[in-house]
Amino acid sequence: MVFAAILMVLTFPIMLVTSILIVLESGSPILYLQERVGLNGRLFNVVKFRSMRTDAEKDGKPLPSITSATATDDRLTRVGKIIRKLRIDELPQLVNVVQGSMSLVGPRPPLLSEVARYSSDVHRRLAVRPGMTGLWQVSGRSDLAWDEAVRLDLNYVENWSL
Repeated sequence: MVFAAILMVLTFPIMLVTSILIVLESGSPILYLQERVGLNGRLFNVVKFRSMRTDAEKDGKPLPSITSATATDDRLTRVGKIIRKLRIDELPQLVNVVQGSMSLVGPRPPLLSEVARYSSDVHRRLAVRPGMTGLWQVSGRSDLAWDEAVRLDLNYVENWSL
């Protein structure tokens, strides 16, 4: 939590510029909240910079999860494409880390609809606090098959240490 607070201070200029660019391009809101499943199945709102048009939910298409590769999604704003590519859209999740609902490293927090489709062994992902980044994000991200991503997350759950 302390390290996340320090990172918030250090990245404040980037977050300020990003906020201004979002407002200039498409107005407010600047942030987007999405309900996610955390430690032991507790629900919380993950915070990120808004990268899509404000009316993106109205077009009937399901919104992609944070972990989706969406560079070709026509609902993304110009600023949104850039901040997603550079992962700047995830900097506000440092607030989640400071609040204790996430950690810096761990399995990505899933959507409730994703958890509903988990097999029994995949539920072990919820035994640790979800993280901003984890093994599968640095091992190939969207290029990995679901089974490989789960294997890496469960490896982290079983072997993590301070």
